[in-house]
Parts: sequence; C-alpha cells; structure tokens
Amino acid sequence: MAAPRSPDRRIIAVELDETSLGWRSADIEQERRIAIFDLLEDNSFAPTRVHADGYAGPYRLKLQAEEGRLGLHLHREDGSHLETLVLALGRFRRSIRDYFAICDSYYQAIRASTPQQIETIDMARRGLHNDAAEMLRDRLSGKIDVDFDTARRLFTLICVLHIRG
Repeated sequence: MAAPRSPDRRIIAVELDETSLGWRSADIEQERRIAIFDLLEDNSFAPTRVHADGYAGPYRLKLQAEEGRLGLHLHREDGSHLETLVLALGRFRRSIRDYFAICDSYYQAIRASTPQQIETIDMARRGLHNDAAEMLRDRLSGKIDVDFDTARRLFTLICVLHIRG
C-alpha cells in the first residue's frame, strides 16, 4: 500500500503566463481547463530543496515559456515568491510537436471517424502523452518530485504554452 500523500506537498493554484499564451482553439482551451481542474483535484508536488524557513507547501505555480525554456515559478500559499526553476525545453520539442499533430488527428477523428479509428488514435495519443510525462519526471528529478499523473497534466499545460496562433 502506498504511503498517504502529505496535504502540503501539492499545488493549490496554477497560472499560465498570459504573455506565453497564444490563440487556442476551443478543443485546446477545454484540454487546458480539464488539465488544471484535474491537477488541482489530485497532485503530488514536492520541491526537493529545503527552504531556510522550512516551508514545504502547499504551492501556487505559475508556468512561463520563453526562449526555449520553461519557468516554474513557485509561490507559498500566501502568494509570496519562493523560488523559480528553469528547464530547457529542447528535449520536449519533438514530443510537443508530435502531441499537437496527434491531437489534431484525434479531434478530426471524433467528428468523422469510426469508433475503432478513434480508439486507435486515442491509444497513440495516450502513449505519446505518457512518454512525455516520464521525460518530464526525469527532467524534474532532483528538483521536484511529482507523480505520474501530475507530470501528465503538467505536460498538457506545457503544450498549451507552446501553441502559437
């Protein structure tokens, strides 16, 4: 049996940097809303750095994509800034591009394909999403401990930040 999660080692609010966001279709906007809702409902998020004041959550998170980097701006529950972590996104470019392509195929299939065709595309979409989530967990290793579902939802939000209209 898994150990119970600490109620403080979690994200309680998520903000996407408005300057990072571009135009989004209704489908992508729905994905964003669902990812944020699901993330806030159930997540495991534990920065590994010990802060001088001993603060260990809960966290407010702001995501920002700029010049090929992802900024994870961590804030205390009261909104005061705690730290900013920066990840290079170069390793994610292909996953993001492939995820957009398969999502486009999925949304088109929903409107015009057979259930079997939709299921096939959805399985490929989930596989790609799972691989990207594992890559994100690896990139966060030693900085922030996240569970698999949290990584999946964060990857969805990273993709949303990369949409350009």
